[in-house]
Amino acid sequence: MLSFTTIRPSPNPKTQYSLLSPAVYLLHSRRFSSFSPKPTFLSRRRPSFRIRALDAAQPFDYETQLADRFDQSKKLKIAILGFGNFGQFLAKAFIRQGHSVLAHSRSNYASVAQSLGVSFYLDPHDLCEQHPDVILLATSIISTESVLKSLPLQRLKRSTLFVDVLSVKEFPKNIFLQNLPTHFDILCTHPMFGPESGKDSWNRLPFVYDKVRIGAGEARESRVDKFLSIFEKEGCRMVEMSCSEHDKYAAGSQFITHTMGRVLEKLQLETTPINTKGYETLLDLVENTASDSFDLYYGLFMYNKNAMEQLERLDLAFESLKKELLGHLHEVLRKQLFGKAEEGVQGPTLSKLPKNNHALPASKSETLEIQKN
Repeated sequence: MLSFTTIRPSPNPKTQYSLLSPAVYLLHSRRFSSFSPKPTFLSRRRPSFRIRALDAAQPFDYETQLADRFDQSKKLKIAILGFGNFGQFLAKAFIRQGHSVLAHSRSNYASVAQSLGVSFYLDPHDLCEQHPDVILLATSIISTESVLKSLPLQRLKRSTLFVDVLSVKEFPKNIFLQNLPTHFDILCTHPMFGPESGKDSWNRLPFVYDKVRIGAGEARESRVDKFLSIFEKEGCRMVEMSCSEHDKYAAGSQFITHTMGRVLEKLQLETTPINTKGYETLLDLVENTASDSFDLYYGLFMYNKNAMEQLERLDLAFESLKKELLGHLHEVLRKQLFGKAEEGVQGPTLSKLPKNNHALPASKSETLEIQKN
């Protein structure tokens, strides 16, 4: 932006030149090196415009500083603890949206971090001294508590926001509440996707969150909204849900999915020349679940109180299916042995398992035996 002023004649040449900017004054002083105390050539000129300054080029331009401050106020300084595959996966989105990202991990990921534009710290003390707005735990489930207890909390700002992205929610919530002073904020989240399922896009992928403890004040509420907006801008389907409710649903979906994927992995399934769409889906399931560490799967089982019930129900469902198959096979053999005399007798069938917290029903053959006794 150019700024102009009118140069008017003045009997005093020093006063006349003082109206000029330093850059223009220097230009005139070089052009007219033999300066005369009475520069009559200026006094006879008509009033004209001269360039005084180029605002965009000023290093101390106040408007630019205000704009920069406003832009920075919309950004967060996010420290990621646990910079493995998932931590790096999230960091790319944070960087993409202009946020400042720090990282710490037991392993040295300095070169990877540098390539992503992330500042890596081997010592958690050095990281905490940077006073991040958000501490994000992307560690394994089983190491979360030890990592949290190793942090020098006294070096952080008293209003720091702690966030987790673990696959279970009650467990990290309780750890946060037990170990963090009340002046720290707590947000429990679970992106229901990972580096494989979210490699192309996060659009419509569910992101679950629970505002466990957010201190009073517009700034603290605004910070939470800024963090959640990262996932909203990436197209995620935002789902606010309590930690206990999340774990109940996750045990019946995520844990079962990982269990079936690992069972199929044990079978060592291979692609064939006549793959069906269903079989391709099973192969994809094996690939997606096998790429995750066993620690993740173990954490889904160990730290979700609903997982054991689902494992027992899965075992009962498999046993009931075997009984139904063998029961029909038994009926076929009886027909072959005894002919038409057995055609009117219906073989044993087992109904589907009831919903959670209900016992497995007995088969018809077992019911008949009970009645005879």
